[in-house]
Amino acid sequence: MDIKAYLKEECARVDSALDSFLPAESNPPCALHKAMRYSVFAGGKRIRPILMLSACSAVGGDISQALPFACAMEMIHTYSLIHDDLPAMDNDDFRRGNPTNHKVFGEAAAILAGDALLTEAFRLMSSPGSAPAVDAIKKLKVINEIAGASGSSGMVGGQFVDMESEGRPDIDIPIVRYIHTHKTGALIRASVLSGAILGGAEADSLAAMERYGRAAGLAFQIADDILDIEGTTEEIGKDAGSDEARGKATYPAVIGLSAAREEARNMMNEAVDSLKTFGTEADPLREMALYIVMRKN
Repeated sequence: MDIKAYLKEECARVDSALDSFLPAESNPPCALHKAMRYSVFAGGKRIRPILMLSACSAVGGDISQALPFACAMEMIHTYSLIHDDLPAMDNDDFRRGNPTNHKVFGEAAAILAGDALLTEAFRLMSSPGSAPAVDAIKKLKVINEIAGASGSSGMVGGQFVDMESEGRPDIDIPIVRYIHTHKTGALIRASVLSGAILGGAEADSLAAMERYGRAAGLAFQIADDILDIEGTTEEIGKDAGSDEARGKATYPAVIGLSAAREEARNMMNEAVDSLKTFGTEADPLREMALYIVMRKN
Protein backbone atom coordinates (compact mmCIF):
# COMPACT_ATOMS: atom_id res chain seq x y z
CA MET A 1 0.00 0.00 0.00
CA ASP A 2 1.00 3.63 -0.45
CA ILE A 3 1.51 4.58 3.20
CA LYS A 4 2.06 8.27 2.47
CA ALA A 5 -1.24 8.50 0.59
CA TYR A 6 -2.97 6.60 3.39
CA LEU A 7 -1.59 8.92 6.06
CA LYS A 8 -2.56 11.99 4.03
CA GLU A 9 -6.13 10.74 3.60
CA GLU A 10 -6.55 9.79 7.26
CA CYS A 11 -4.95 13.05 8.41
CA ALA A 12 -7.53 14.97 6.39
CA ARG A 13 -10.29 12.89 7.98
CA VAL A 14 -9.02 13.67 11.48
CA ASP A 15 -8.51 17.37 10.70
CA SER A 16 -12.06 17.72 9.43
CA ALA A 17 -13.44 16.07 12.55
CA LEU A 18 -11.24 18.16 14.85
CA ASP A 19 -12.50 21.31 13.16
CA SER A 20 -16.08 20.28 13.93
CA PHE A 21 -15.43 19.14 17.49
CA LEU A 22 -13.35 22.10 18.70
CA PRO A 23 -15.03 25.36 19.75
CA ALA A 24 -14.95 27.96 16.99
CA GLU A 25 -12.74 31.00 17.38
CA SER A 26 -15.90 33.13 17.30
CA ASN A 27 -17.17 31.45 20.48
CA PRO A 28 -16.26 33.36 23.63
CA PRO A 29 -13.72 33.45 25.09
CA CYS A 30 -12.51 33.97 21.54
CA ALA A 31 -8.81 34.43 22.33
CA LEU A 32 -8.69 31.17 24.29
CA HIS A 33 -10.35 29.20 21.53
CA LYS A 34 -8.02 30.80 19.00
CA ALA A 35 -5.03 29.67 21.07
CA MET A 36 -6.41 26.13 21.31
CA ARG A 37 -6.99 25.87 17.58
CA TYR A 38 -3.63 27.47 16.77
CA SER A 39 -1.69 24.56 18.23
CA VAL A 40 -4.10 21.83 17.14
CA PHE A 41 -3.80 22.94 13.52
CA ALA A 42 -0.08 23.77 13.57
CA GLY A 43 0.92 20.95 11.25
CA GLY A 44 0.71 17.74 13.26
CA LYS A 45 0.82 14.44 11.35
CA ARG A 46 -1.96 12.90 13.52
CA ILE A 47 -0.02 9.69 14.15
CA ARG A 48 -1.89 8.82 17.35
CA PRO A 49 -5.44 9.27 16.03
CA ILE A 50 -4.56 7.49 12.80
CA LEU A 51 -3.18 4.56 14.80
CA MET A 52 -6.46 4.44 16.71
CA LEU A 53 -8.54 4.44 13.54
CA SER A 54 -6.28 1.85 11.91
CA ALA A 55 -6.53 -0.47 14.91
CA CYS A 56 -10.30 -0.12 14.96
CA SER A 57 -10.50 -0.99 11.28
CA ALA A 58 -8.05 -3.90 11.65
CA VAL A 59 -10.38 -5.68 14.10
CA GLY A 60 -13.43 -5.08 11.91
CA GLY A 61 -14.80 -1.99 13.63
CA ASP A 62 -16.48 1.11 12.28
CA ILE A 63 -13.94 3.95 12.32
CA SER A 64 -16.71 6.56 12.51
CA GLN A 65 -17.36 5.31 16.04
CA ALA A 66 -13.69 5.72 16.96
CA LEU A 67 -13.27 9.16 15.38
CA PRO A 68 -14.37 11.25 18.40
CA PHE A 69 -11.92 9.34 20.59
CA ALA A 70 -9.18 9.72 18.01
CA CYS A 71 -9.74 13.48 18.01
CA ALA A 72 -9.74 13.52 21.81
CA MET A 73 -6.36 11.79 21.75
CA GLU A 74 -4.98 14.48 19.46
CA MET A 75 -6.29 17.17 21.81
CA ILE A 76 -4.49 15.50 24.72
CA HIS A 77 -1.30 15.20 22.69
CA THR A 78 -1.51 18.87 21.68
CA TYR A 79 -2.07 20.01 25.26
CA SER A 80 1.09 18.14 26.26
CA LEU A 81 3.09 19.88 23.53
CA ILE A 82 1.85 23.33 24.54
CA HIS A 83 2.88 22.74 28.14
CA ASP A 84 6.13 21.01 27.15
CA ASP A 85 7.21 24.13 25.24
CA LEU A 86 6.68 26.50 28.17
CA PRO A 87 9.65 28.31 29.77
CA ALA A 88 9.28 26.26 32.96
CA MET A 89 9.60 23.06 30.92
CA ASP A 90 11.64 22.91 27.67
CA ASN A 91 11.45 26.64 26.89
CA ASP A 92 11.07 26.24 23.13
CA ASP A 93 10.41 29.14 20.78
CA PHE A 94 9.35 27.03 17.80
CA ARG A 95 7.50 23.79 17.09
CA ARG A 96 7.16 22.35 13.60
CA GLY A 97 8.63 25.57 12.25
CA ASN A 98 5.99 27.80 13.86
CA PRO A 99 6.24 29.98 16.99
CA THR A 100 5.14 28.04 20.05
CA ASN A 101 1.82 28.83 21.67
CA HIS A 102 3.20 30.91 24.52
CA LYS A 103 5.26 32.98 22.09
CA VAL A 104 2.10 33.94 20.21
CA PHE A 105 -0.49 34.19 22.98
CA GLY A 106 1.55 34.56 26.18
CA GLU A 107 2.34 32.06 28.92
CA ALA A 108 -0.94 32.37 30.80
CA ALA A 109 -3.04 31.83 27.69
CA ALA A 110 -0.87 28.88 26.65
CA ILE A 111 -1.31 27.19 30.03
CA LEU A 112 -5.07 27.68 29.88
CA ALA A 113 -5.26 26.56 26.25
CA GLY A 114 -3.55 23.32 27.23
CA ASP A 115 -5.85 22.90 30.23
CA ALA A 116 -8.88 23.50 28.04
CA LEU A 117 -7.79 20.99 25.40
CA LEU A 118 -7.28 18.28 28.03
CA THR A 119 -10.70 18.95 29.53
CA GLU A 120 -12.38 19.18 26.13
CA ALA A 121 -10.95 15.78 25.22
CA PHE A 122 -12.68 14.09 28.13
CA ARG A 123 -15.90 16.05 27.54
CA LEU A 124 -15.90 14.79 23.95
CA MET A 125 -15.24 11.17 24.90
CA SER A 126 -17.89 11.14 27.61
CA SER A 127 -20.55 12.86 25.51
CA PRO A 128 -23.68 10.70 25.04
CA GLY A 129 -23.48 11.34 21.31
CA SER A 130 -19.93 10.03 20.93
CA ALA A 131 -19.78 6.54 19.42
CA PRO A 132 -23.49 5.78 19.95
CA ALA A 133 -23.09 2.27 18.53
CA VAL A 134 -20.40 1.32 21.06
CA ASP A 135 -21.37 -0.30 24.33
CA ALA A 136 -21.14 2.09 27.30
CA ILE A 137 -18.83 -0.28 29.20
CA LYS A 138 -16.38 -0.30 26.30
CA LYS A 139 -16.49 3.49 26.09
CA LEU A 140 -15.80 3.73 29.81
CA LYS A 141 -12.91 1.29 29.46
CA VAL A 142 -11.39 3.43 26.71
CA ILE A 143 -11.77 6.64 28.73
CA ASN A 144 -10.10 4.96 31.69
CA GLU A 145 -7.30 3.65 29.46
CA ILE A 146 -6.62 7.07 27.96
CA ALA A 147 -6.78 8.78 31.36
CA GLY A 148 -4.21 6.34 32.74
CA ALA A 149 -1.92 6.84 29.77
CA SER A 150 -2.16 10.62 30.13
CA GLY A 151 -1.45 11.06 33.85
CA SER A 152 1.26 10.41 36.41
CA SER A 153 1.43 6.71 35.52
CA GLY A 154 1.84 7.57 31.86
CA MET A 155 2.75 10.66 29.85
CA VAL A 156 2.98 13.16 32.72
CA GLY A 157 5.07 10.74 34.78
CA GLY A 158 7.44 10.23 31.88
CA GLN A 159 7.70 13.99 31.38
CA PHE A 160 8.53 14.46 35.05
CA VAL A 161 11.30 11.85 35.03
CA ASP A 162 12.61 13.38 31.80
CA MET A 163 12.89 16.76 33.50
CA GLU A 164 14.54 15.21 36.56
CA SER A 165 17.08 13.44 34.36
CA GLU A 166 18.11 16.43 32.29
CA GLY A 167 21.86 16.98 32.42
CA ARG A 168 22.55 14.09 34.80
CA PRO A 169 25.69 12.06 33.98
CA ASP A 170 24.42 8.80 35.51
CA ILE A 171 21.45 8.16 33.20
CA ASP A 172 21.22 4.55 32.02
CA ILE A 173 19.02 2.63 29.60
CA PRO A 174 16.37 1.60 32.18
CA ILE A 175 15.74 5.29 32.95
CA VAL A 176 15.67 6.24 29.27
CA ARG A 177 13.33 3.34 28.52
CA TYR A 178 11.03 4.41 31.37
CA ILE A 179 10.90 7.97 30.01
CA HIS A 180 10.19 6.84 26.45
CA THR A 181 7.57 4.22 27.28
CA HIS A 182 5.71 6.72 29.45
CA LYS A 183 6.23 10.17 27.96
CA THR A 184 5.66 9.07 24.35
CA GLY A 185 4.85 5.37 24.33
CA ALA A 186 1.89 5.49 26.72
CA LEU A 187 -0.35 7.54 24.41
CA ILE A 188 0.66 5.52 21.36
CA ARG A 189 -0.10 2.24 23.14
CA ALA A 190 -3.40 3.67 24.41
CA SER A 191 -4.31 4.87 20.92
CA VAL A 192 -3.87 1.41 19.41
CA LEU A 193 -5.54 -0.42 22.29
CA SER A 194 -8.46 2.02 22.40
CA GLY A 195 -9.09 1.63 18.69
CA ALA A 196 -9.19 -2.13 19.10
CA ILE A 197 -11.58 -1.91 22.05
CA LEU A 198 -13.92 0.43 20.18
CA GLY A 199 -13.77 -1.90 17.20
CA GLY A 200 -14.98 -4.82 19.31
CA ALA A 201 -11.76 -6.86 19.43
CA GLU A 202 -11.69 -10.15 21.33
CA ALA A 203 -9.10 -10.88 24.03
CA ASP A 204 -6.44 -12.38 21.72
CA SER A 205 -6.66 -9.47 19.31
CA LEU A 206 -6.51 -6.96 22.16
CA ALA A 207 -3.34 -8.59 23.48
CA ALA A 208 -1.75 -8.47 20.03
CA MET A 209 -2.69 -4.82 19.61
CA GLU A 210 -1.23 -3.94 22.99
CA ARG A 211 2.06 -5.61 22.05
CA TYR A 212 2.06 -3.68 18.81
CA GLY A 213 1.35 -0.38 20.58
CA ARG A 214 4.12 -0.86 23.13
CA ALA A 215 6.74 -1.74 20.51
CA ALA A 216 5.66 0.94 18.03
CA GLY A 217 5.63 3.58 20.76
CA LEU A 218 9.22 2.86 21.75
CA ALA A 219 10.34 2.68 18.12
CA PHE A 220 8.70 6.05 17.52
CA GLN A 221 10.60 7.81 20.30
CA ILE A 222 13.96 6.21 19.55
CA ALA A 223 13.53 7.39 15.97
CA ASP A 224 12.87 10.90 17.29
CA ASP A 225 16.05 10.65 19.37
CA ILE A 226 17.98 9.82 16.22
CA LEU A 227 16.40 12.74 14.38
CA ASP A 228 17.59 15.08 17.09
CA ILE A 229 21.13 13.99 16.22
CA GLU A 230 20.78 13.94 12.45
CA GLY A 231 18.82 17.19 12.16
CA THR A 232 16.29 16.10 9.54
CA THR A 233 13.25 18.29 9.01
CA GLU A 234 10.84 15.32 8.95
CA GLU A 235 10.79 14.98 12.71
CA ILE A 236 7.49 14.63 14.49
CA GLY A 237 7.82 16.88 17.51
CA LYS A 238 10.45 19.47 18.27
CA ASP A 239 12.87 21.28 16.02
CA ALA A 240 15.74 18.90 15.39
CA GLY A 241 18.68 19.13 17.77
CA SER A 242 16.82 20.77 20.64
CA ASP A 243 16.76 17.82 23.02
CA GLU A 244 20.35 16.84 22.40
CA ALA A 245 21.53 20.39 23.05
CA ARG A 246 19.88 20.34 26.48
CA GLY A 247 21.41 17.05 27.53
CA LYS A 248 18.17 15.08 27.47
CA ALA A 249 18.11 11.38 28.31
CA THR A 250 18.02 9.66 24.91
CA TYR A 251 19.02 6.33 23.41
CA PRO A 252 21.81 7.79 21.22
CA ALA A 253 23.22 9.67 24.19
CA VAL A 254 23.42 6.51 26.31
CA ILE A 255 24.19 3.69 23.86
CA GLY A 256 25.32 5.53 20.74
CA LEU A 257 23.72 6.25 17.39
CA SER A 258 24.38 2.87 15.77
CA ALA A 259 22.97 0.88 18.69
CA ALA A 260 19.97 3.22 18.85
CA ARG A 261 19.23 2.56 15.17
CA GLU A 262 19.41 -1.17 15.84
CA GLU A 263 17.03 -0.90 18.80
CA ALA A 264 14.55 1.11 16.73
CA ARG A 265 14.61 -1.59 14.05
CA ASN A 266 14.16 -4.29 16.70
CA MET A 267 11.10 -2.53 18.07
CA MET A 268 9.73 -2.03 14.57
CA ASN A 269 10.12 -5.75 13.85
CA GLU A 270 8.48 -6.63 17.17
CA ALA A 271 5.54 -4.40 16.34
CA VAL A 272 5.07 -5.98 12.91
CA ASP A 273 5.50 -9.51 14.32
CA SER A 274 2.76 -8.91 16.89
CA LEU A 275 0.26 -8.66 14.02
CA LYS A 276 1.09 -12.04 12.45
CA THR A 277 -2.38 -13.43 13.24
CA PHE A 278 -4.02 -10.60 11.26
CA GLY A 279 -4.51 -10.48 7.52
CA THR A 280 -4.34 -7.58 5.10
CA GLU A 281 -6.75 -5.63 7.30
CA ALA A 282 -3.76 -4.81 9.54
CA ASP A 283 -1.50 -3.66 6.68
CA PRO A 284 -1.87 0.04 7.60
CA LEU A 285 -0.53 -0.74 11.08
CA ARG A 286 2.36 -2.74 9.65
CA GLU A 287 3.21 -0.01 7.17
CA MET A 288 3.02 2.68 9.85
CA ALA A 289 5.52 0.81 12.02
CA LEU A 290 7.90 0.62 9.06
CA TYR A 291 7.28 4.24 8.14
CA ILE A 292 7.91 5.52 11.66
CA VAL A 293 11.40 4.04 11.68
CA MET A 294 12.54 3.67 8.09
CA ARG A 295 11.60 7.14 6.86
CA LYS A 296 13.59 8.61 9.72
CA ASN A 297 16.77 6.56 9.74
